[in-house]
Amino acid sequence: MIVDLPDTTVSKIARSLVSVREEGGAVALGRVLTLIIVTTHGLQEEAIEAANAASREHPMRVIVLIAQPEGDAKLDAQIRVGGDAGASEVVVLRAHGEAATGQEGLVTGLLLPDAPVVAWWPDFPPEVPSASDIGRMAQRRITDASTEPYTTDRLSHLGASYSPGDTDLAWTRLTHWREQLAAVLDQPPYEPITAVEVVGGGSSPSTALLAAWLRLELDVPVVWRYSTPEEWAHGIQKVRLTRASGDIVLERSNDINATLTQPGQPSHDIVLPRRTLRECLAEELRRLNPDLLYGRVITQGWGLIGPPASAESEELR
Repeated sequence: MIVDLPDTTVSKIARSLVSVREEGGAVALGRVLTLIIVTTHGLQEEAIEAANAASREHPMRVIVLIAQPEGDAKLDAQIRVGGDAGASEVVVLRAHGEAATGQEGLVTGLLLPDAPVVAWWPDFPPEVPSASDIGRMAQRRITDASTEPYTTDRLSHLGASYSPGDTDLAWTRLTHWREQLAAVLDQPPYEPITAVEVVGGGSSPSTALLAAWLRLELDVPVVWRYSTPEEWAHGIQKVRLTRASGDIVLERSNDINATLTQPGQPSHDIVLPRRTLRECLAEELRRLNPDLLYGRVITQGWGLIGPPASAESEELR
């Protein structure tokens, strides 16, 4: 069910939500959180689809805020429930002109009572998420360094603006890589790692974050570089861990499969798929307390790894 509310107010939207709930039954019962998505016009549907899919694991109210400073002051809204909203209820707010200012006031009256708030900027995040109108009311604040604007100092800025509760989907995409590497190091011969190499696509901020994590956790020199687009276009390509008995290499052959090579053992083919936006969002919604490891990696580990080894791709850092 989709209900359009042109030129409306927050109070009218709240009343409409109650009416929709009464018509459709217990639509909003059992919601565990409110997810506020702050995005730009034309880019919202992908984020809504990811939130709808994640809502099957985390029933929630989704508020999508699209601020358009141009034009006359007015607020248009759309309510989506049932098959159009997964296991959530979605409220899309399009604020125009002066109505686009004061974002906190636009969403406060629509929050679920006594439920945590998570803010997500799929693109164009504020300079300091925790200091923004929406960020101040959220327990968790999610950004994505791989989306617009992809600037040369994006990761450096994440560390400079970090506040407990912040996280980034570039970090979430590393979960399976970190699990595989940790599992390898939990097996004999338990020799210390003496050097690390990380290689990934030039459009992947996760490559640098993985290098920063390994540098922080292993306390050894880490060399990281970007592959050429012809060699590897997206995501992490390879990690090499060096120790006395030889190198451990975990390398992707495509977007789904990878090969693990270890000294004295046959090579193993493993499934290491690239994570979808829905999977990353669902993982972040499982954690409503601050991700302290991410905070250490982005504020401490990032400063230890230095620039990428490939000079021609350094500008992408």
